[in-house]
Amino acid sequence: MDFDFSLFLVIATFVTGVVWGGYLLYLKLNKREFDEQNEPWPVEYARSFFPVVLIVLVLRSFLFEPFRIPSGSMMPTLLIGDFILVNKFTYGIRLPVLHTKIVPMNAPKRGDIVVFRFPKEPSVDYIKRVIGLPGDKVAYYQKKLTINDQPINQVSLGNYANVSEDEDPAAIEEVSENLISLEHGILINHAQPTVEGEYIVPAGHYFVMGDNRDNSNDSRYWGTVPEENLVGKAFFIWMSWNSDNSGIGFNRIGTVLK
Repeated sequence: MDFDFSLFLVIATFVTGVVWGGYLLYLKLNKREFDEQNEPWPVEYARSFFPVVLIVLVLRSFLFEPFRIPSGSMMPTLLIGDFILVNKFTYGIRLPVLHTKIVPMNAPKRGDIVVFRFPKEPSVDYIKRVIGLPGDKVAYYQKKLTINDQPINQVSLGNYANVSEDEDPAAIEEVSENLISLEHGILINHAQPTVEGEYIVPAGHYFVMGDNRDNSNDSRYWGTVPEENLVGKAFFIWMSWNSDNSGIGFNRIGTVLK
């Protein structure tokens, strides 16, 4: 079972708040002054931890949440070991654990890099790029995109150098894709077959794909992402660590994602 850190924060905030607040109420009802020297140890811990867990809960649930990239499905944009920040309020403010939207905000734009709860297993977070908006017709043939019958332009940047040992560098091409006003990098593996087809994006859903087109488990395989599964928009790399390579990737720290 995956550890639900949001649930832990909610429970920790509630327990420490009840213990600390209950003790203050007890002192008030008994007309006693607060004495830190004679404070019971559970109350001491609750008083110390309550503001900390409350601040973390608010920041993580409503403002920003850190994530670590575990796979290469978003290469070349995101590498394994990148630590990113995700804006939690840009698509609406949601309650922690329940994921119920309480304040509507913006809708995702085409090209946004989004974190979402995987529709097949909501306890798992995925990260992909928004390709199709509600009502769009998305087609993918011969490793090229067409959106609403408009071909998406691709410009080759040559062979991709940062490949794993089990991949043929001559087969992997880095491409600049103009996703209707947004240019971003993708990878195409010409030695690997890919799924093809046409898709109509339902209302309230989004069609997402990984930038590493031939190494991404995305909407081509399992369908679209419901709006209620959105977690937030990835916007910043604050740390990058690859233990198999050079350690800290200083050149990636501070990268603004697009």
